[in-house]
Amino acid sequence: MSAISERRERERAHRHQLIVTAARELAETEGWEAVTTRRLAERVEYSQPVLYSHFSGRNDIVRAVAMDGFIELAAQLRRARQAAPAPESRAGQALRAVCGAYLEFATERPALYQAMFVLPTDLKFASAETPPPLRACFDEFVDCFRPDDDRRELVAEVTWSALHGMAVLSGSGRIPPDAQGERLDFLITRFAGAPLGAPGGPAAP
Repeated sequence: MSAISERRERERAHRHQLIVTAARELAETEGWEAVTTRRLAERVEYSQPVLYSHFSGRNDIVRAVAMDGFIELAAQLRRARQAAPAPESRAGQALRAVCGAYLEFATERPALYQAMFVLPTDLKFASAETPPPLRACFDEFVDCFRPDDDRRELVAEVTWSALHGMAVLSGSGRIPPDAQGERLDFLITRFAGAPLGAPGGPAAP
């Protein structure tokens, strides 16, 4: 690649990230209903045709914001898990740290969380087409359970689903946010400890 081509690629990448950052900032201050191609074009001081040369439309921009979010979430979950004792040493400590980090992320970045999990996108979960940042988030939950547990991916999925419900219902005021710690304690008690599926283990109904 020539020096001119490399410079153009850098400029294009810069414009791309500038648009994504502007969309995220606008959503955080005014909500996603305020994020339109016209508003973004004005905010980044590019024409709408330039914006459309990077994104096919609003949904494509939401997808790009969501991808940024999954990269950030994976890093936050990883830091939390690595700072906790390994699952083999103290059952539940890593899981509680990861779950707590997840709920903290959802609370502190509501607009970003909406882009990742609520607004329509073509991002696929639990699929061969799942982007690596999404899989990295899921793997942080999986790694909280013992490697010899053949149901750990299933329980990781159920744990994530429960956390999402807690985050959305609490964020919308459907359930009291001040009881989130108690809910989290209950969730960890159910899923951490004895090997999953063992007689009398916490995964039993």
